[in-house]
Amino acid sequence: MYTSRKKIHKDKDAEPTEFEETVAQALFDLENTNQEFKAELQDLFINSAVQMDVSGNRKAVVIYVPYRLRKAFRKVHMRLVRELEKKLSGKEVVLLATRRIVRPPKKGSAVQRPRTRTLTAVHDAMLEDLVHPAEIVGKRTRYQIDGSKITKVFLDPKEKNNTEYKLATLAGVYRKLTGKDVVFEYPVTEA
Repeated sequence: MYTSRKKIHKDKDAEPTEFEETVAQALFDLENTNQEFKAELQDLFINSAVQMDVSGNRKAVVIYVPYRLRKAFRKVHMRLVRELEKKLSGKEVVLLATRRIVRPPKKGSAVQRPRTRTLTAVHDAMLEDLVHPAEIVGKRTRYQIDGSKITKVFLDPKEKNNTEYKLATLAGVYRKLTGKDVVFEYPVTEA
C-alpha cells in the first residue's frame, strides 16, 4: 500500500506532525495527479516541514529534504515550488537540504571535523539553498556602529523574475534559522 506516509521519513522513526503530513500529502497528490511529476517525484521524500511567520502577515513553509536527494529536488525545484505554493494556499515554499553542525573537537583530540560541518559552512550552504534558482554572485558584510552586522548578498540578475517577489520572505526565513541579518540585492550592471 502506497500512501502519503512514504513521502516523509523522520529521524529515529519519530511521528510526523499534522502540518508535515499535510505537506507530504501535497507531494503525494502532485506525484499521482500530475503526469510530468510522476517519474521525477517517485523516489523523492522529505525529512520535515516547518511553518514560519515572516515579516508581518506573510507565512513561509520550510521543507527540509535529505542532503543526498538535494540534486534531484533541484531539477524540479521551480515547478515543484510553484505547485506546492498553490496547494498550500499561497504560503511561500522554501526547500532546504538537511545539514548538521558538528561542534569543534576537544583540545588534544585526534578527531577532526569536516569543513562542511562547521557553523559557517552550514549557514553559507543554507543561504545557497534558500535562493536556489538564482546564484549568489557576491557578498559584503557591513558592520554598524552599534556592533551589529548586516550581510548584503548580490544575486544573479538573470533570475530576477523568479526570485524577486520572495526576497523579503527569504531574508526573514534566514533570520529565523540562523539569527543573522541578510539583505538581498541585484547588482547594477553598467552598460
